[in-house]
Formats: sequence, C-alpha cells, structure tokens
Amino acid sequence: MRRPSAKWSLLLPPLLFALAYVDRIESGPSGNWRTASREPLGLAPNPASTPEPVIQVYAARTVRWRGYFGVHTWIAAKARGASEFTVYEVNGWRLRRNGTAVMSTNRVPDARWFGAVPELLAELRGDEAAPLIPRIEQAAADYPYADTYRVWPGPNSNTFTAFVLRDVPELRVDLPPTAIGKDYLGAALFARTPSGTGVQLSLFGVLGVLGGVEEGIEINVLGLTFGVDPLQLSLKLPLAGSIGFGGESRT
Repeated sequence: MRRPSAKWSLLLPPLLFALAYVDRIESGPSGNWRTASREPLGLAPNPASTPEPVIQVYAARTVRWRGYFGVHTWIAAKARGASEFTVYEVNGWRLRRNGTAVMSTNRVPDARWFGAVPELLAELRGDEAAPLIPRIEQAAADYPYADTYRVWPGPNSNTFTAFVLRDVPELRVDLPPTAIGKDYLGAALFARTPSGTGVQLSLFGVLGVLGGVEEGIEINVLGLTFGVDPLQLSLKLPLAGSIGFGGESRT
C-alpha cells in the first residue's frame, strides 16, 4: 500500500473531528451495529480447562466509519482458577449512559468487535501473569479520564489501554499505529511508552515523537502515526497499520 500523501494526511484530523461530532449527536447505533457478529474466534483459552492466570491484549477495527481510521483496544485478564475473564476497556456509549467510560465486564475476550476480527497483540500466562492482574485492575480504577471521551485526539479507548499498560510494562505491548489516542497524555508532556521500553513526548496527542525497543521510532503528526520498527522490520502508517517488509501486516 502506498504511503498517504502529506496533503491527504493533513485532511484526516479535521475529518475525524467532524465525524466525531456527528457521532456524539447521533441518537443511537444503527441496526447493522446492533446485529453485527460477536462470535469468539478461539484466540482466548477456555477458562473451564485453563486454571492458570492469563492476560491478553487485543485490538480490532472500530465500529462504523471509525473502522477506516483506527482500532479499539482492550485488556482481558483471568486470575488463577477463575471461571471467566474480566475485560477492561473504555467505551464512549457507556459514558453517555452511565457517567463513566470505563467498563469492567465478564465478556468473552476474543469475540468479534461488532463484526471486526480482533488481533491478539500480547499474551502472558502462569506465574508471570498472576501478580500483574491486581495491578491491571488498580490501573483501570485509577484512569484519570473516566468522565471524558473524544474520538480524536483522545482520551478514548486507546488512551485507556496505553495508560494501563504504562502501569504494567511487563506486558511489553506495542500498540498499533492505528490506535489513535494512545499518545494522549493530557497535560503531561513526557511519559514512558506503553510498552515500558522507551520514552515519548506528546502535545495533547496531536504532535509528538516516541522511541522504544518494542515500538521503534514513531512520529505523531496531528494524531496520525508514521514510523519504523526495526525489531519487526516494518513500517507504521496511518490507516494501513504496520506493514512488514516481508509482506506481513498488522491492524
């Protein structure tokens, strides 16, 4: 896929803003949104036959028009002997209905995200995962933007996932370049990268630069990510995601 032109890239943020405004004033989701598949894909182990602790991080293209631009991310965790997963995520519809965007539910973690196929970004099991699960729960509770949701430039679902991951860097998750909002730091200018393997500078998620062992080098221009990941031999581009030099790609 060809790299989007600079002119087209500059048009994307205003378009995202306009579409986000339209999305906020919509009375409700469409029928297709309501009936989209939520079937699991077999990426998560069956809790009934998996007594060990498990942590998984997922990404899937978002609902309706937003799926052309970005992904929704979430974290799933199952303590030792637990009969089901707990999924931690942020949802703008939840904010409008309940006054908080943070959700902690016992849904199936690898279900299609309203039709979109999820990608498993990271997984940790056993004794390594066990002490991290309470920290994930606490980080979700400490999320500072639970009463705010903006599609662009954040805070949104990817801002939440990045916030939790910074508190649990042992997971070493490289969030995809299509996770718009992952670089939103609020009033802060500097932070660790979500993987915990580097540092980043960001101005309200609109302009910034990031460098880390897992992420490689990323430049954030008006919320759009351009970069290179030497570890995975891939380019990072808006809309397209990560494109490997060998032909493989990620969400």
